[in-house]
Amino acid sequence: MSATLFKKEIKSNWLLLVIFLAVLSMYGTMITMMFDPKLGDSLKMMAESMPDLFAAFGMLDVGTTLLEFVSGYLYGMLYVAFPGVFIIILCNRLAAKYVDNGSMAYLLAVPKKRWKIMLTQGVFMLTALVVMVVYITALVLLVSEVLFPGEMETAAFLRVNVGLLGLLVFFGGACFCASCFCNESRTSSGISTAVVVYSVLVQMISQVGDKFENLKYATPLTLFHVDGLAAGDGEAWMTCVILYAVGLTLMGIGIVRFSKRDLPL
Repeated sequence: MSATLFKKEIKSNWLLLVIFLAVLSMYGTMITMMFDPKLGDSLKMMAESMPDLFAAFGMLDVGTTLLEFVSGYLYGMLYVAFPGVFIIILCNRLAAKYVDNGSMAYLLAVPKKRWKIMLTQGVFMLTALVVMVVYITALVLLVSEVLFPGEMETAAFLRVNVGLLGLLVFFGGACFCASCFCNESRTSSGISTAVVVYSVLVQMISQVGDKFENLKYATPLTLFHVDGLAAGDGEAWMTCVILYAVGLTLMGIGIVRFSKRDLPL
């Protein structure tokens, strides 16, 4: 790894991370504040009036507890889609953009092997994702404790966020791999966007009625089993491990590919 490059990436990308953390903070705080067991029947009636729409966003049945409410409204879509956009932008910046604008020549001029440079970029990406998940976890727990003392099932909520990190690592690995393979920034962004958007859209469609239920097997989001993780289900943990393993493997493939390919420098 290169400590100098890692620090450089912090200076270049801290504002991007802060912007997305601010957006996630807004949604996390608003959704948590909306929790009110007395409104359960009203929300259920609203969901029944627009079942397809609520089902598409994973909000058809958000339960009655604070954990179920937060998990349903945040982890069904918002805390997947927004971090997904962050990953697309960040991964493009970490590899393909350097090649596209010619800056990679300066990075490779230092006495470091290619794989060490890209390993640094990959570790930075993983670090940013850990910071994001730790932050939103702490935020929701803090807001929950202030507004609804003792209501949040902390252990179960932590398990859900371990699963969320696994999903983001998967997206990160796929997008980072694409960035390592591409010479042009737009190609890298296009592939990464396709991966994230496809995964989210297929998940949404698969939740709209039994007719499309089997589509859930065509998206990695199915491996992020929120209810199973909250309950500590063994199968949910297994699928969570798969997300981590595939994400890290894709990142490794990207690093190896970048180390061996010819670059247009």
